[in-house]
Amino acid sequence: MTSRKIDRILKSRPTIEGAGVHLKRAFGYSQVPLFDPFLMLDDFHTANPAEYLPGFPWHPHRGIETITYVLEGVVEHGDSMGNKGAIGAGDVQWMTAGSGIIHQEMPRLSPTGTMWGFQFWANLPAAQKMMEPRYWDVAAATIPQLTLASGVTIKVVSGQVNGTRGPVQDIVIEPEMLDVSVPAGTEFRHPVQEGHTAIAYVLAGEGHFDERRDPFAFEMVGRGWMDVARRCSCGPETVILYERTGSEIRVTAGEGGVRFLFLAGRPLREPVAWYGPIVMNTQEELRIAFEEYEKGTFIKRR
Repeated sequence: MTSRKIDRILKSRPTIEGAGVHLKRAFGYSQVPLFDPFLMLDDFHTANPAEYLPGFPWHPHRGIETITYVLEGVVEHGDSMGNKGAIGAGDVQWMTAGSGIIHQEMPRLSPTGTMWGFQFWANLPAAQKMMEPRYWDVAAATIPQLTLASGVTIKVVSGQVNGTRGPVQDIVIEPEMLDVSVPAGTEFRHPVQEGHTAIAYVLAGEGHFDERRDPFAFEMVGRGWMDVARRCSCGPETVILYERTGSEIRVTAGEGGVRFLFLAGRPLREPVAWYGPIVMNTQEELRIAFEEYEKGTFIKRR
């Protein structure tokens, strides 16, 4: 198998979203279409309740999927289809907005005081942008966890590892979503479909994410102009974008091990028209979506 090389490394940046939620944005609007079919990755991690309790009050989505993964804390949600619930530590919510949904995501006061989670946005192809909305509320207990002979542990949300499939299946962009922990000094190898976009986001520890040990072999984005300690190993709040050629990734953990989220999916290679919480293919489709929202005709299926 041929090992994928890193295309570029980005450092997440602080921003404020929703009604005042403090978070780190790993990538987003300005990086389109580099991460195609993924649009955005936000990391919300704080021990200050004032920075997460404002939450994300009622807002619309159309044309995308939102994937929320909670590591610590509790997030309540509700939507225009009448769904209500809460996700806690280890749970995932995979929402296909499709033709349109109005929902809210409101964190509770965390039992530990700390809120830590992630939200990805994945694009939908033109042919499915107006599909019927749907949910997967995935409880932590239903997410399979594998321990390999090397000591590597993997939680499989979608995709498969060694024949074990995650609970989220039959998604348009054929995604993989894994939570991977690699012990110190251990190498993790994982096959990736040729041509698919592959991304790693480091949660803890440090590691090398390809076989090279040259920090100038790829582009680094989002670091300070005087960040002269350029390194080829990657630590927390770092996103690694791989080249699209190669049939596997190779990750070697540092002295303290490394934990990361791994995402892969089929690129759409379609025009992106994006404004706020709505992502379509043309500006005209955006205009229609916002006009419908104002007129109260945004929701197509109830």
